[in-house]
Amino acid sequence: MQTPIIAPSILAADFANLEREVKMINASEADWMHVDIMDGVFVPNFSMGLPVVEAVKRHAKKPLDVHLMIVNPERYLAAFCNAGAHSISVHVEACTHLHSTIQQIKALGCQAGVAINPHTPVVQLENIIADIDLVCVMSVNPGFGGQKFIEHTYRKVEKLKKLILDNNAHAKIEIDGGVNQQNAKLLLDAGADVLVAGNFVFSSENPIETIRLLKAIR
Repeated sequence: MQTPIIAPSILAADFANLEREVKMINASEADWMHVDIMDGVFVPNFSMGLPVVEAVKRHAKKPLDVHLMIVNPERYLAAFCNAGAHSISVHVEACTHLHSTIQQIKALGCQAGVAINPHTPVVQLENIIADIDLVCVMSVNPGFGGQKFIEHTYRKVEKLKKLILDNNAHAKIEIDGGVNQQNAKLLLDAGADVLVAGNFVFSSENPIETIRLLKAIR
């Protein structure tokens, strides 16, 4: 098993001290910074917009993994790329012309990802899996941090890994929601490559040590 990619979600950070939180991630063994964008329409909550992404980018030394939980994401791809995104994931449920949206992301020079909600079957990615760099599997219902991990995610990851291998694709599998020390190894054993961790990291007494422990899981 390869070393997991760890992507702390800054949605759970202390926004009154965002620069400090970003510098903490810089100093840790984290690989990416996961940035959740919510519009209050696709999901029942609002979160960071372009100015916050630009502010994070000014201090970040890790790639920004931007997750767009918004309707009509194709309208904002260039803006988030210009704001500093390294990768951009859009939801299959929000994209009428998913292949076109993926091609737009790649043309901007960003890695292209597709996110799927808990109820969305893996088979919906069958015709796009060879074209994408990342699949973000939602292991909670999108919109709010701190939710309980959905147990059927393990089986879903196994199916997704088989789909990737059967199509000779190279997409990484990212898990977003409820990741902790207890389920991380099971997720990696099922085929996950990237672990997004929000509250588990930022609510711990020693976030840098928590990140190190996640990184050390094999």
